[in-house]
Amino acid sequence: MKQNSGRNATAQPAAVESGSEAPQPFSVANRGNSQARPPVGRTATTSKQPLPAAPRRPGASLARNGGGTRPPLERMKKICDLVQAGTCPNCSTLAKRLEVSRITIKRDIRFMRDRLQWPIEYDGCRHGYVFTAPLNSFPGVPVSQAELFALLVAHKAIEQYRGTPFLQPLRAAFERLTGQLETQERALLANLDEALSFRPFAPEDADLQTFEAVTRAMTERRVLRFNYKKPGTRAAERRLAHPYYLTCINNSWYLMAHDVGRGELRTFALARLSAPELTTDRFSRPQDFDPEKRLRASFGVTSGDADYEVVVEFDSWAADLLGKRQWHCSQRLTVLPGGGCQLRMRLNRLEEVERWILSWGTHATVIRPAELAKRMGAVARTLEKRYEDAPGLQSLG
Repeated sequence: MKQNSGRNATAQPAAVESGSEAPQPFSVANRGNSQARPPVGRTATTSKQPLPAAPRRPGASLARNGGGTRPPLERMKKICDLVQAGTCPNCSTLAKRLEVSRITIKRDIRFMRDRLQWPIEYDGCRHGYVFTAPLNSFPGVPVSQAELFALLVAHKAIEQYRGTPFLQPLRAAFERLTGQLETQERALLANLDEALSFRPFAPEDADLQTFEAVTRAMTERRVLRFNYKKPGTRAAERRLAHPYYLTCINNSWYLMAHDVGRGELRTFALARLSAPELTTDRFSRPQDFDPEKRLRASFGVTSGDADYEVVVEFDSWAADLLGKRQWHCSQRLTVLPGGGCQLRMRLNRLEEVERWILSWGTHATVIRPAELAKRMGAVARTLEKRYEDAPGLQSLG
């Protein structure tokens, strides 16, 4: 695979600083508590300013833009804030402030008054709009119980991003979403929260600085230098790589990168990567790089060039646990006489599926390939000898 260091490139990608601010989405969590009142000693004379006829399509939603660049819900929130501030804005001042037409403002106010039942009226004495009664809160977007449950599941799933730059933005986004819910919906969400938990198995606590350095190197297409400790080795090796892709598999983060020293694509566990350093050299990611294709024939994250048909038979106890899950995209499940089942998959490496089969203990039997069956037999004999010589077992006898 030919790589381009990019030292002589005339145009380089713009740097994306990890600490740069992104535009924040509109939030209705801060709901105004102050209400506009007529000045002391003056009585508000209210009248309905002529407004256009109702839209032709019944039930027109807040999603309509109304001709402006600002989303309608955000625009109505701004109108609400200005009226509550006591500025008595009229259609002309609102249209100029929000950069939309007067017709759009009139349509918004009609929707606020007739559909949302807000006490907004035109004050002829003050030549602007006022609230004639207290407005307790800006209404949020109505959601169903199923949508609330999905929202809660998403909130619970946020915990798997602990130790990454995603955690705080995801939590902040959830708080903004729940801030838009009405009191009854928030109470229902609290009740669901007591009945649901999301407990990822052995979540990985990734180093935040390492994660940020790797993601920055990917976005800026900069060559990355780092220390990497392979399993079972005492010392880490210094590596130089072109980082292509990050993926989270089984609660662990992995980096797919071109290893410059070895001249091939490698997968690095982020937890075993340390002291990352961004160089000034640039690289170009190959157009034919396809991470999904690379992972499709693997059982987890490691991949190879071989082609194995893996066939495993499970007893009736394991079949009840096995049959309702998707273990691999190529799996074929066959029910056997007696209640057991047979699982077939096509994989390009055996290490990860070997560990998975061992986790089923005596409930799983490898049929083929022969190489995998021999591995399982060797592990069984090693374990048998180990436990025969275990001091604890001898004392129990």
